[in-house]
Amino acid sequence: MSVDAVTVRRIARLARIAVAETEVEHLRGELNAILAFVEQLSEVDVAGVDPMTSVTPVAMKKRTDVVTDGENADAILKNAPSTQDHYFLVPKVVE
Repeated sequence: MSVDAVTVRRIARLARIAVAETEVEHLRGELNAILAFVEQLSEVDVAGVDPMTSVTPVAMKKRTDVVTDGENADAILKNAPSTQDHYFLVPKVVE
């Protein structure tokens, strides 16, 4: 796949990036080099290779998923500018 100047301008517009006309050719070359590298990577045979999240084998640290009330609701509500019936009061934003 090859990227032309029109495609570079379209990508820049979609990404909301201001690209000067003098930069288009340079970016076209860089995008084509990136796409060539991706094509090169797609040629690698990865059959039988397990996906990994790290280059070193590390077990993920997990904690138990326990629902709590924070065990300190009164102290937390002291920081709120406005409360009612043990809840935070916030300004109405929807009519």
